Amino acid sequence: MAEYDPKKGIDTQISPEGSLEVLSQTEVNRLKCTSENGQYELLRGCSLAVLNCGSNTDDSKAVLAQNQQYHIEVLQQDRGIKIHLTQAPASAFVDGSMIRGIREHLSSVLRDIVYVSSEVEHNSRFDLNDSDGITDAIFHILRNAGTLKTNTKPNMVVCWGGHSISRLEYDYTKSVGHELGLRNLNICTGCGPGAMKGPMKGANLAHAKQRISHGRYLGISEPGIIAAESPNPIVNELVIMPDIEKRLEAFVRVGHGIIVFPGGAGTAEEILYLLGILLNPQNDDLPFPVIFTGPESSREYWQTINQFIGLTLGYQAQQRYKIIIDDPVRVAREMVTGIDQVEQSRLVSSDAFYFNWRLKISPEFQQPFEPSHENMASLNIHLDQPPHLLAANLRRAFSGIVAGNVKAQGITAIEQLGPFQINGEPAIMEPLDALLQSFVQQQRMKLPGTEYNPCYEITKDGK
Repeated sequence: MAEYDPKKGIDTQISPEGSLEVLSQTEVNRLKCTSENGQYELLRGCSLAVLNCGSNTDDSKAVLAQNQQYHIEVLQQDRGIKIHLTQAPASAFVDGSMIRGIREHLSSVLRDIVYVSSEVEHNSRFDLNDSDGITDAIFHILRNAGTLKTNTKPNMVVCWGGHSISRLEYDYTKSVGHELGLRNLNICTGCGPGAMKGPMKGANLAHAKQRISHGRYLGISEPGIIAAESPNPIVNELVIMPDIEKRLEAFVRVGHGIIVFPGGAGTAEEILYLLGILLNPQNDDLPFPVIFTGPESSREYWQTINQFIGLTLGYQAQQRYKIIIDDPVRVAREMVTGIDQVEQSRLVSSDAFYFNWRLKISPEFQQPFEPSHENMASLNIHLDQPPHLLAANLRRAFSGIVAGNVKAQGITAIEQLGPFQINGEPAIMEPLDALLQSFVQQQRMKLPGTEYNPCYEITKDGK
């Protein structure tokens, strides 16, 4: 029975549900407070994030600071394992019992951290310095999580967009999700609030109308972002990838099409990642439907994004997506048509429906980027390189801004050393600066009502 102290939180023991009910002694030891390689702090941070579902902050450092007395321990017992929680957030419980969905998410966190540590990072089978090795590792993480479903037609739509969006934009994401759900499509998002929650909520209602009892609401996160974007309660499949690069690759490997809603720096990072991959000449013939959409109020937002892409990556990049404003039905119909083309292509090539093996992803998009001040200042942001490589470096710039905005490590680095310096060719930096300023003005960098102090400074070559 959980012990409750309103000043301290809840102390309790629970059994895993839905994932990893049994662990070896070696796996348990890796998760102890004294474990090496930071496994305990990783587990503590990710588990606190799922327990903090519904939090009104996107500052992961603040979440950790507010719960300094929270601890988690994995106990091995003869009949399985128990998870012992000390001073867990009371919002995760009802009348002393943990909410079932949160318990499932907590189990998923444990499953993925154990698997990545035991079977990927400490296994010579996976060469994480090799492109194919990274993709193979991602496949096995997803397979271990039960994400890869065989004997099903392509039907997974990835939805990207900001956690800090207006109510009008949020309602629009629900409308699009509803139209997708009515057409028997499932939803995958980054699992957090805002544009990550809305499509799932709309699809959930539509699936109920269509009497679809096994609708999939797949959330894919990573340790650096999950505390700022805790999984929303609709997510019924949660996967924690080791880093942002593997998270992004997981999206494009399991998704059959992508819809992007308005967002901020994180959404721009996702767009640049996706376009950088699709601009690789080896992917020219692969169908992959991409739609940018939002309500009428977002028209200017998408015009700014489209202009930025044209000025930096060129006309060819603009041909890899469609922009549809204020028309959820058309968005859904276009996506259905695009996924039909994906199905036919994979039938011809004998490619799997559940994992996009043929998509070529170069190492520049796979190797983890550490957003240190030195690395941010040395990014190659110039036009004298292929567009897909420029996209990779621009993606890294936005990844650093995301880290400085919401990730604990990035926030600390900014506090200690000041804003990141991002330097490059004026022809790129001027539209980049304009785009970022528009995000700030539209309150897309932080949750509404939160004062934003830029974590970056834009400079131009020779200035």
